[in-house]
Amino acid sequence: MKKICVGIIGFGTVGSGLAQALYEQKERIKQRMGAEVVLTHIADISATSLPEQFSDVILTKDANDLFTNPDIDIVVELIGGMEPAKTFLLKAIANGKHVITANKALLSVHGKEIFEAAVKQNVEVGFEASVGGGIPVIKALKEGLVANRINSIKGIMNGTGNYILTQMTDHGTPFAEVLKTAQELGYAEADPTYDVEGIDTAHKLAILMSIAYGLNVNLDHITTEGISNIEPVDINIAREFGYRIKLLAISNNHGDHVEARVHPTMVPENHMLATVNGAFNAIHFNGDTVTDVMLYGPGAGMRPTGSAVAADVVDIGRNILAGAVNRVPALSYQPEFMKEPKITPMGELSCPFYFRITALDQPGVLSDIAGIFAKHNISIKSVVQKGRGQKEPVYIVFRTHVALEADVIAAIAEIDALETCTAPTIKIRVLSENE
Repeated sequence: MKKICVGIIGFGTVGSGLAQALYEQKERIKQRMGAEVVLTHIADISATSLPEQFSDVILTKDANDLFTNPDIDIVVELIGGMEPAKTFLLKAIANGKHVITANKALLSVHGKEIFEAAVKQNVEVGFEASVGGGIPVIKALKEGLVANRINSIKGIMNGTGNYILTQMTDHGTPFAEVLKTAQELGYAEADPTYDVEGIDTAHKLAILMSIAYGLNVNLDHITTEGISNIEPVDINIAREFGYRIKLLAISNNHGDHVEARVHPTMVPENHMLATVNGAFNAIHFNGDTVTDVMLYGPGAGMRPTGSAVAADVVDIGRNILAGAVNRVPALSYQPEFMKEPKITPMGELSCPFYFRITALDQPGVLSDIAGIFAKHNISIKSVVQKGRGQKEPVYIVFRTHVALEADVIAAIAEIDALETCTAPTIKIRVLSENE
């Protein structure tokens, strides 16, 4: 029987998950692809031994052993980070190896260079595990929705951030306390910046936009805001209004320009994304032919992510066996049709808003704030005061009708400059009912 030989760089959580998936599903994979997938090498600078079931696998500290080995068909990079991951992938490609990676940060910054190198060498790049963990979102977008103009992408793409917001919603626990618990449970890293400030989500949105629109979107195109300023009071008020706060990736396709943003969003409780809780991910697409599609599942973890990487191994293996390498372009569009993006400036976006203003409870404050909103063409939908100050500040909560982002930014600057306002205004965008 024919063999597809694989080498893995990095034997951490995902690397060991992939190895285990290939071991456990060996017979099933053989039956499905008509060849045996053989894990021959693992490169890892810290591992001193491998589990017993991998006794036939060669363990090395030098990744070059994989690049120069003529028997290895596919090199899988699972160390993360920019370097040496980028160098490893480019070396593998230069040596005629097909490559697979789960490295969303690298692809969102240097993806164009990596994909172009692969086209030049006529090898494939698999990256299913870079977005959505075990959810087959890349394959669905590249192939299942290929007959659609993608009108929008909306998604919860970071399990840590979603876990934190869920715990705050269900238990009223402050952000810092939930984050500490998440770190203790292993949901959050010691440095959680990428997760809670939306950067990890932005990496993933850049990849999905590139596939959806045929554009060379990278991290620098994405406007990003995190959830560290969200407090239980915001979550409770959102619930009163019939919303749930989620950290969303959002892109709307306007034809000649596309939106690219990640930020906390008030989602109507009857929207599919409002029901996604815990560490789960969900990605919602709207296509002109299929209308609405949502993919849901575990967004991280050894076994789900290992499953996604294994799927790439099988896909590439099938193409090798059939002599059909690059049958499906890495980004769905043929390389010559990929274009540079025109990103909608944030100031030109319009949506309803929620504002939580911290101000002294004294006569004239409300009228001053309302006057500023009116000056900047912002129409108030409702206003609620939380608390009654005895020389202590109170929260004044405004909901607005659709307002222009540039007007909102100008209004907040004026409001925060008032002597009666004692803390920066919290602004949360609201997802419209028809979105």
